[in-house]
Amino acid sequence: MTKEKDVSLQDSVGAKQSYLTQKWYYNLKYLFVGIAFGIVFVKAEIISWFRIQEMFRLQSFFMYGVIGSAVLTGMISVFIIKKFNIKTIYGEKISIAPKKFNKGQIYGGLIFGFGWAITGACPGPLFAQIGTGALAVVVTLISAILGTWVYGYLRDKLPH
Repeated sequence: MTKEKDVSLQDSVGAKQSYLTQKWYYNLKYLFVGIAFGIVFVKAEIISWFRIQEMFRLQSFFMYGVIGSAVLTGMISVFIIKKFNIKTIYGEKISIAPKKFNKGQIYGGLIFGFGWAITGACPGPLFAQIGTGALAVVVTLISAILGTWVYGYLRDKLPH
């Protein structure tokens, strides 16, 4: 086998490779992982509108614990990647670009938080909520897609 054929058998490509030829069914594994992840979200009540409302009303620690553990896991992961100079499966260096703070992040965070509080959903669990039969969430999904499109359209005119 040539090196090109070896690359096409791998799950993904690194920054140096820009193409992959695979059959459509090759990505079904990601669908199954997504479904499993959605089931975990449903069973853990992370997507529950009532749990989200409890969080925003400061009536329960549950969602703060979930979010806090995710942030802590991310912090530990980034620390380990930087400390041990971990590389990708292709041997490429993982670089995490430093982010500059700007006031647009505050505005965006407030808009996101207000939308989350009003709708009881952030973009991640929207599909899981729809999957449980909460079809009213389709309006939230369409609004999220439309909001993303509007942002992309107006991006150059907004403060960054």
